[in-house]
Amino acid sequence: MFWFLLFLPLSFMALTAILNAFTFPRLRPAPSLKETPRISILVPMRNEARNIHQTVQSLRRQTYPALEILLLDDNSEDESAALAQQAAADDPRVRVLQGAPLPTGWNGKMWACAQLARQASGDYLLFTDADVRWQPGALSALMSEAGRTRAALLTAWPTQRSETWAERLVVPLMAFSLLSYLPALAVHFFPWPIFSAAMGQCLLFSRPAYEKIGGHSALPSAVLDDMRLAAAIKRQGLRLRECDANGFLETRMYHSWNEVQNGFAKNILAGHGGSVMLLALSTVFHFALLVLPWALIFFSPWPAVWLGLMGLLTRALTAATSRQRVSDSVWLPISALLMSRIAAQAIWWRFQGGPLWKGRRVTQEN
Repeated sequence: MFWFLLFLPLSFMALTAILNAFTFPRLRPAPSLKETPRISILVPMRNEARNIHQTVQSLRRQTYPALEILLLDDNSEDESAALAQQAAADDPRVRVLQGAPLPTGWNGKMWACAQLARQASGDYLLFTDADVRWQPGALSALMSEAGRTRAALLTAWPTQRSETWAERLVVPLMAFSLLSYLPALAVHFFPWPIFSAAMGQCLLFSRPAYEKIGGHSALPSAVLDDMRLAAAIKRQGLRLRECDANGFLETRMYHSWNEVQNGFAKNILAGHGGSVMLLALSTVFHFALLVLPWALIFFSPWPAVWLGLMGLLTRALTAATSRQRVSDSVWLPISALLMSRIAAQAIWWRFQGGPLWKGRRVTQEN
């Protein structure tokens, strides 16, 4: 009975990953665009001196003709604003804005995005992060997909670069979770908000849709703003679409174990509805699913090996689908243990008043 209880969720995950491997949409080069509505590319930045120069340059190289690029410096403690201005050079499409002080009850990114939206003039609002690199035809491809699908919100998943072992063991688990738990077909065609998914590194809204859901101002304390905005789109009966942007968008989120741990710990509790109990149960569940079979291999070899391999093969399939290193899938049990450590950090932070991120205490999400 014990092994059967593990077999059921692993079977669901494997089948979902197989379905997504065949049905998850991929961004493709754009044909000639008949219409080119104006796009506002909106980039919040805080302490992004490591990334912002290359990001601005990649945005300036876009072939899409009708765009503006607005960057908002959210009271950085480094040279982000100066480097952004340097990268902008004399390009009239680019403006670097200085953000207002963070009001009580707001989280930093939400406040920065709300300010950017107020300054934007585009028919479409594209929110992207300061560490995302854009290939020259990426924006045209994104607009082509938005027009084809008639999406109120189109979210694209950049390829995640991972170089250190900490990144390689943890960062691909985002794709593993998405592709093994949530069918893209359900995101696209089921109306209920529970079937929502989005990646904050690339959110393209039609302006009427963004205004209808109240934008970032409706969610001032959100931690997982992308998921909350996607759910709001569905609650309003609007069309949500997602796609894989391999070959067009790329990002490297973190560069060390400390950054990986803190970045994931900042978000993981919000991903469980802010419930410490739910996060604890989820951690135990995934430990039993992905680690325990290997720990019991000498006691019940055949079921343990079979279930262990199901987990590894599912992880390998999601890696192939999302263009990650397939060979790193063999380390899945270690990845699950690291996520347990990250969950513990998130719970500890909850009782310390919330996570610290880029020098600020992140407000607990309401």
